[in-house]
Amino acid sequence: MMDAKAKIEALRNEINRYDYEYHVLDAPTVSDIVYDQKLRALIELEDAYPEYKTDDSPTQRVGGVILDGFRKVDHPIPMLSLANAFNAEELREFDQRVRKVVADVDYVVEAKVDGLAASLRYESGILVRAATRGNGDVGEDITHNVRTIKSVPLKLNEAVSLEVRGEIFMTKAAFLRLNESRDSDKEALFKNPRNAAAGSVRQLDSKIASKRALDMFVYSLAESDQEATRSQSAVIEYLKALGFKTNPYLKVQSIDAVIEACQQIEQTRHNYSYGIDGAVVKVNERGLYKAIGYTAKSPKWAIAYKFKAEEVMTRIEAINFQVGRTGQITPVAVLEPVEVQGSTVARATLHNDGYIKARDIRVGDDVLIKKAGDIIPEVVSVILERRKDQVPFEMISKCPKCSTQLTRSDSEADLYCLNPDCPAQKLEALIHFASRKAMNIEGLGNRIIELFFNEGYLKRIPDIYRLKDHQTSLMTKANFGEKSITKLIDNIEASKQNSLELLLFGLGIRYVGQKVSKVLAMHFKDIFAMMDCDYETFKNIDEIGEKIAESLVAYFARPDTKALIHELVDLGVNTAFKGVVSESGAFQGKTFVLTGKLIDYTRDEAKALIEAQGGKVTSSVSKKTDYVVVGEDAGSKQEKAEKLGLEIWDEAHFKAQLS
Repeated sequence: MMDAKAKIEALRNEINRYDYEYHVLDAPTVSDIVYDQKLRALIELEDAYPEYKTDDSPTQRVGGVILDGFRKVDHPIPMLSLANAFNAEELREFDQRVRKVVADVDYVVEAKVDGLAASLRYESGILVRAATRGNGDVGEDITHNVRTIKSVPLKLNEAVSLEVRGEIFMTKAAFLRLNESRDSDKEALFKNPRNAAAGSVRQLDSKIASKRALDMFVYSLAESDQEATRSQSAVIEYLKALGFKTNPYLKVQSIDAVIEACQQIEQTRHNYSYGIDGAVVKVNERGLYKAIGYTAKSPKWAIAYKFKAEEVMTRIEAINFQVGRTGQITPVAVLEPVEVQGSTVARATLHNDGYIKARDIRVGDDVLIKKAGDIIPEVVSVILERRKDQVPFEMISKCPKCSTQLTRSDSEADLYCLNPDCPAQKLEALIHFASRKAMNIEGLGNRIIELFFNEGYLKRIPDIYRLKDHQTSLMTKANFGEKSITKLIDNIEASKQNSLELLLFGLGIRYVGQKVSKVLAMHFKDIFAMMDCDYETFKNIDEIGEKIAESLVAYFARPDTKALIHELVDLGVNTAFKGVVSESGAFQGKTFVLTGKLIDYTRDEAKALIEAQGGKVTSSVSKKTDYVVVGEDAGSKQEKAEKLGLEIWDEAHFKAQLS
């Protein structure tokens, strides 16, 4: 007679097969009643013999894990986003860029699922971790929720260790069922399947996720370029063999065939059982990826073909004005709410008065709107034949929040409020400082900051680090629970240890974005090293232009800036760069200039490689330059280097020094 352990193992294998047939192959072989009976029998056996319960058992899909919060997960291989193409011509340009590097290629084309990117890690064939994309380098651990997705194998068909990438989504039918249920329970409805899927995987209670009927397609292996030995089409077949659900794909050999496949997907987009918002095109031979290369944000060997945005008619009910953290005034159209691509749109940015006047947009006009890039609502045009007696638009001359006279520089289209005490600017500065791309203070979102601002707890950035002094008051006056306010204070304290580049970006210095913040942090290592620098010092740093240099000098010259930084230091905020910069590499202490177009590297990639070996990169050639790396069309910098007798490397020599 079969013992308990053998019975449990047999039932697991049987239920796993049923799950695979139903959720991956879409070809069930047993009724729901039989399936439920088998699952109930397995649960009873595992309860009776808990020593045989394992993480890869199908009983673990029912949920029950409740977390206090989400743990951060590093992506050793970044989860990059894709560049976009919006028409056939841009697809041809992508193909031309690829063929400049590799003449003979074929492509894989598949529908782009409108869901949430995720990464799955398996050890010896067992699912051990699932994470969101996050910012590409760091995501959130969602393992407890992904275990509930029945198309995700908890145990692979081979005992291999690997990481895969894919898209978590909700089918249209599951979305409708979910909203029907929420409607009957008087709960707020989800706007579209993507929002429903994203909200489901970010539940702290996995039982909620288990009831949401989530699904997942896996589309790639997370491998370094050195590890890539299979073609993309072979990878998909391998993933299928391991037990993953994969999206149908088409392998083609010409860009004409790629365009035809993309257009066919677009024409049949409404036939899919799940939402799609484009097509993904990838070079099939993964061994070519390193040669084709990457930009800072996306691979050059893949592109997303985005469907033409749906245009919908609505009416402009009013034009309001927003004040940004830099004082920039942005007109915003208040629209008669309308459904666009699955979500309700009630507002659209109008950029500036020049944008409005060029399109002759007026309050009361009927207009066509679309979602630019399928995300940002945009007014496309006015339907002039429907216009009656609408009054032409006139731009405001004073700040809508503090009544300060607005100004505009000769070189810019935007108007600015220059009052440093403008309450709108202060609020936006606080929101920016705590945002995910800046200091990333989880729990301190826009709504909470605005609440604390209005209640008087937050007026300036340092006040964020003094919220712990108001913990008791916040629990009563602001209606926060003890657990939630304690968690928020912990997150604020943790942000004190962030690296310098996050602080620099969070300070909101004009023209200083994420990339420039990283350049400055790596160059100066500490904020105090840049506080008294002059224009030329900043300007001589590669990637620091005239406007940025002027802005930095002006910002650090202000007495309130110096006082702010010293105040943050007194509160325990780190001001040093915590990234890795080699002090013993092959290029230690050497200064490089990069000029011309490199084949195997982008400018940023080459710069990163030099810095990783202890060197630095500047933008101008001088006697202090050690090496000039030249690519195609190098131009005047190469000529100047030759006149100065500097050592000049071509790309092949540069690559040889790295090996």
